[in-house]
Amino acid sequence: MSETVHVPVGLSTSSWTLGDCEGAFAAAAELGYDGVEIMVWSEKATQSAEDLLAFSEERGQPVLAIHAPTLLLTRSVFGTNPWDKVDRSIELAQAVGAPSVVLHPPFFWQARYAAEFVEGVQTRELATGTHLCVENMFTWRPRQAHSSRDFQAYSPTWDPVGQGYLSTTLDLSHAATSGSDGLAMARALGPTLRHLHLTDGVPGFRDAHLLPGQGDQDCAGVLGHLAATGFAERGGQVVVEVNVRGMSDDERHEGLASALAYAREHLEGEGDTDSVHVPEPTRRRYQREDA
Repeated sequence: MSETVHVPVGLSTSSWTLGDCEGAFAAAAELGYDGVEIMVWSEKATQSAEDLLAFSEERGQPVLAIHAPTLLLTRSVFGTNPWDKVDRSIELAQAVGAPSVVLHPPFFWQARYAAEFVEGVQTRELATGTHLCVENMFTWRPRQAHSSRDFQAYSPTWDPVGQGYLSTTLDLSHAATSGSDGLAMARALGPTLRHLHLTDGVPGFRDAHLLPGQGDQDCAGVLGHLAATGFAERGGQVVVEVNVRGMSDDERHEGLASALAYAREHLEGEGDTDSVHVPEPTRRRYQREDA
């Protein structure tokens, strides 16, 4: 009988306090995570292989992935040329031993970058051996309820299904915001799906990044699907990427412990979510009426 391959469950530095990369490594180690995903940010430590390797060695937490600075808030990080951002992210991933880079599709105004994007990502992935996991996004919409003025902010599209990417990321909060079924998207992405941002959400304008189980996505179903379809064998990673801003330190630790237990329970049958308290303020705010 072959040995079961373990799916690493990591913690994104964006699930901690942005600007405290070292603290994210410490929290991941304390809570029992398998590693850390680095959101490259204005904080210099997130851009430094030397700093990241030092944190990794001190806490025994490998760097699982680098999230390229392709957000509006990081438009000047690693320069302003979008391909330079991708290339520098690949270089950082290779320097710290991370197999994957997560990146967003181009914004609609990045016309030349968008026209080259699918082929450029494929070429770089094949040339470097680093998985360039393009993430699902969503249309932008105004706060007014029942508005039909959705704005297509990404090009060629926010949806990675069928675009020809070799590797993809599924973010379940983004799936919720786009009105998509995350489990259906996981199935459609098939073996290209190598990276999961474990989070939750509800339809609407808010990209909420709730704790798994607090929104309307079938997070358990997605994890079960991955476990049953060779996700571990192809080097897949699960990373908890949730919004803990506004929580107390105790609530933040409890929420991140809950997310880790949730992941392990539904991936491997090893976690115990009943033994971990989910912070009440977030749960109360987003609790479904039928829950």
